[in-house]
Amino acid sequence: MEPIKRTLEEQRLEFKNGKFLATPLAGLIAWTIVGVSGLLFPDLTTVWVLFIATGSIAYLGMFISKYTGEDFLDKQKPKNEFDTLFFYTVGQAVLVYSIAIPFFLEDYTSLPLTVGILSGLMWLPLSWIISHWVGMFHALARTVLVLVLWYLFPEQRFITIPFAIVLIYILTLIILKDRKRI
Repeated sequence: MEPIKRTLEEQRLEFKNGKFLATPLAGLIAWTIVGVSGLLFPDLTTVWVLFIATGSIAYLGMFISKYTGEDFLDKQKPKNEFDTLFFYTVGQAVLVYSIAIPFFLEDYTSLPLTVGILSGLMWLPLSWIISHWVGMFHALARTVLVLVLWYLFPEQRFITIPFAIVLIYILTLIILKDRKRI
């Protein structure tokens, strides 16, 4: 059976009509776990929780997608180039650990700053793909808030930053749920 040919614009329209709930829910869960760890455990334990939890967001998102109706791994869906582009942005977010790790080795408290900002940059291309401001909001609010909190609360970086990111995810999910699809 030959795949149906669709224009890039048709694929983009199909992609734009997605829910986009699974990945932000996964991020919300992961960063909540990091924040709770920051409250309960020493920073050096929370460092490992942060690495593991944030490194698991893509996999958790794939799991959650089965329950949100998005099912990222559905082999029956027609191929969409924007799904591929989105997964490349996820890969980009993983690659930023190459920046975060050297800074972490110099100052372990830099980890919430670097991972918090750099892994949130994947939201910018999403804004363009879906023609909606939510990704710009997420990336910019997250960057500003994480940077400000990193300077204002140096002793609480593993608590304030994760919970600020959780707040951004909550707002993002509300915006995504209420956005009009075309």
